[in-house]
Amino acid sequence: MNTEQQTAVPDERVLAAELAMDAVTLRVGDLETMSDYYANALALAPIEERSVGGEVRRVLGRGTRPLVRLVHTPDLPGVDPRDAGLFHTAFLFDDAASLAATVYRSANDARSRFAGSSDHLVSEAFYFTDPEGNGIELYVDRPREQWSYASGELRMDTIFLDPNAYLTKHLDEQVLATIDTRPAHVGHVHLQVGDVATARDFYVDALGFEATVQNYPGALFASAGGYHHHVAMNTWNSRGAGPRAARLGLGDVAVTLPAREDLDALAERLRHRGLQFADTGESVVVDDPWGTQVTFALPGGTAEQVLDR
Repeated sequence: MNTEQQTAVPDERVLAAELAMDAVTLRVGDLETMSDYYANALALAPIEERSVGGEVRRVLGRGTRPLVRLVHTPDLPGVDPRDAGLFHTAFLFDDAASLAATVYRSANDARSRFAGSSDHLVSEAFYFTDPEGNGIELYVDRPREQWSYASGELRMDTIFLDPNAYLTKHLDEQVLATIDTRPAHVGHVHLQVGDVATARDFYVDALGFEATVQNYPGALFASAGGYHHHVAMNTWNSRGAGPRAARLGLGDVAVTLPAREDLDALAERLRHRGLQFADTGESVVVDDPWGTQVTFALPGGTAEQVLDR
């Protein structure tokens, strides 16, 4: 077998290095308020909308890239911060000016609750909570050549980052005026879980993410392709939490894999572990031990396909 053929075969033990995080689904009680918040605070524009059964689903993003799907389910109880589910959705920006402009918009929306800012050594991040209690991270990565390792493990930390000094240094009026046209991505999703060891068994051993930081108290960080993390799991508010009840908040964590072969390898890992999942041909859908839905799909998903999940 030649080298080109060898590199085309997926590693059946881990997820493909080329994976990407996709639009996060939030179940919301007030669709118009939440849609307006994400449009105003994060400069996301509505892309598509559809009624499915009794639900109204709306996708928002930057340009044609979906970043969040809001599902109107007003009869559900509100977010409980002690439950398993979402800690935050992390939106990644290409440069400090784009981050600063989005932070400035978020901070000036009266519905935002500012939750802090940190230098994580691999990234710089700002935290907010949306009107229904869902966590948001806005961040920019440091170049990988600036990341450091100790005893084979990536070094991450939480160091105070002065928000006013950051905005003074990086806020650009021209970028602020055109921020809705500048790229943004879902960089990672940070989850609340009941137990880190159980989370590792599912997200690392079953799904195939690779652990990157294992010594952070009460948390585990994992990724594909050597990124600092595509997913994180912590018990800071949710230690001992059991399966999630139906309520507002996180509805789905979405991941894009490069090829059908990668979905097949994932399905085989899940089958080997006796885990139930759904394979639609274009996606594999599985629930984590706390009932959080994780969807792996092929690239090129349109806003219409996001609405159909």
